[in-house]
Amino acid sequence: MIPASGTNPAPGRKLGWWIHLLLIAALPVLVAILGLGHSPGRGPALTHSASGLLYVCAIQLGIFAVICGLAWLGSRASTDELLLRWRPGFWVIPLGIGYSVLLRIALAIIGLVVVGTLLAMQIVNQKDLEKFTQMNAPDVGALVDVSALRQDPVYLFLTLTVVSFLLGGLREEIWRSAFLAGFRRLWPRCFEGRRGEMKAVLLAAVIFGAAHIIQGPVAMVLTGLLGVGLGAIMVWHRSIWPAVMAHGFFDATSIALIPLLADQLQKVKDSIGH
Repeated sequence: MIPASGTNPAPGRKLGWWIHLLLIAALPVLVAILGLGHSPGRGPALTHSASGLLYVCAIQLGIFAVICGLAWLGSRASTDELLLRWRPGFWVIPLGIGYSVLLRIALAIIGLVVVGTLLAMQIVNQKDLEKFTQMNAPDVGALVDVSALRQDPVYLFLTLTVVSFLLGGLREEIWRSAFLAGFRRLWPRCFEGRRGEMKAVLLAAVIFGAAHIIQGPVAMVLTGLLGVGLGAIMVWHRSIWPAVMAHGFFDATSIALIPLLADQLQKVKDSIGH
């Protein structure tokens, strides 16, 4: 059971929860440092082939499992503390689909508001803003092979399933729930209850966004905002599963659109270059 509000863990358990939180917080930092195996000379993080993609996913999931296992050995967090119960039953998948659409709409609205404000206050002009956005658009080539998405149906299928729902949705939402659990147990007066947990959600979103540094500054901001939305879903439903599904469907639809968007972005960049 989740402890009552304002209840601090016993001294021995507190040390275990500190180990838990430090290990969990180190995970995205490690991912950012390693760059998911990406470098300009080595190509996309998910490689160019289906077999390579499976290898990278296995390595990433293995690292995640080891660190999360060590964190759990420290805290012995319960199912309820990690929000692992399947809630709300049948509605998990429909909610995931609906939330993925709402998150995409919310990000679009935020983007329009920010752009409109910058233009209205004449902080930037439209030409400079367009150039910045185009030159700093998310670097999809750092993550996936766009040509493989077009030409290899197995590679496409694996990115829409294993990468989107397992590597993205499940892994990252378990990380978020473990992050929240650590803050809730170590500082219950500050982080208990939905309002308190949203403070931890914001902290997690900053780290979550920073872990996507290989995709550029725009991607970092967008994923940080996405993390706030996913954390809010988790906190509201007291379960990771609607957030896992929302995350998975969001990633899958984004990947499905990559070939089209990559073509359009390249045309714009080419026009700027000339």
